[in-house]
Amino acid sequence: LETSQPGYYRQDINKTAWEVPERYRDLKQVGTGAYGTVCSAVDYRTGVKVAIKKLYRPFQSELFAKRAYRELRLLKHMKHENVIGLLDAFTADLSLDRFQDFYLVMPFMGTDLGKLMKLQRLSEEKVQYLVYQMLKGLKYIHSAGIIHRDLKPGNLAINQDCELKILDFGLARQADSEMTGYVVTRWYRAPEVILNWMHYTQTVDIWSVGCIMAEMLQGKPLFKGSDHLDQLTEIMKVTGTPTQEFISKLESEDAKNYIRSLPKVEKKDLQKLFATTNPQAVSVLERMLLLDPQNRVTAAAALELPYFTEFREPEEETEAQPYDHSLENTDLPLDQWKRCNVRRESRRQYDHVLLIGVLLCFILQVTPSQRS
Repeated sequence: LETSQPGYYRQDINKTAWEVPERYRDLKQVGTGAYGTVCSAVDYRTGVKVAIKKLYRPFQSELFAKRAYRELRLLKHMKHENVIGLLDAFTADLSLDRFQDFYLVMPFMGTDLGKLMKLQRLSEEKVQYLVYQMLKGLKYIHSAGIIHRDLKPGNLAINQDCELKILDFGLARQADSEMTGYVVTRWYRAPEVILNWMHYTQTVDIWSVGCIMAEMLQGKPLFKGSDHLDQLTEIMKVTGTPTQEFISKLESEDAKNYIRSLPKVEKKDLQKLFATTNPQAVSVLERMLLLDPQNRVTAAAALELPYFTEFREPEEETEAQPYDHSLENTDLPLDQWKRCNVRRESRRQYDHVLLIGVLLCFILQVTPSQRS
């Protein structure tokens, strides 16, 4: 271990320097992605195992800085047992000029649904319980006016008690924003995203849940396309060719022409496709896997379906406070995004007050954590 600023220590994790408060020990890398690396650690103040995410070069561009700011704000906003939340945030950098790295501390869960499905075929009871938790989390997220946009098995963390939390809000956006690009991992991507439906809604997440639920029930992905057009073909093998009403709602003329050029395919009966599955489970899939997002069930309505009666605790199906998107829709210079992120972190760190005190008076009321 190398020395760092007072109260912190430096450790190399997979050839990357981490500078963390002394309260967090036993760092071990458990995951890595496009935007950050995650280590498990033990919080010696509480004895609890946590996950620490180091964001990858969060200030290399305005886009990365905005994404970091969004993730930090969303994590802090989320206060639900089925949605990952923020335990702590810190940086070892002592001034705005040196502010290059920051870290997010979250509950440690142990595994994710993708890894779990590779290890075992899930029982009917586990599928029910896990999907119920997904929908509870989504009801909460959607009530804040947020679309997750990247739901997939790897973004659903699970602990040893089969408790689930929805992860990774780096791509989450508000419900009324114009959307572009290929966001959700292909196999879980809603058809309106593939077809570039610009103003898509929260039911894009419901489609993803339907795909994930189907995979849990049959032990393999339902729509396993090799590219985005093949993905659309795989979807239509089950849903059938879109109606003219659906086609007329598409904004892209190319998408309209492509669909009209496809051979007609009849809709498959999901009850026959999942012949050995609980009919109530298939009924849930039938409400989720609809081509037209306007006809898809919402998370709140899905929770009331008979399939979830055994696990339902309506008092836990809570809604969130509205989330303020205003600053995220603003284009700011890179230094200004730095200030936004510092404001959030430095409220937690009294040792930063003298250096960046002018930045301490903004947005989130986070309980300051006294560094050791």
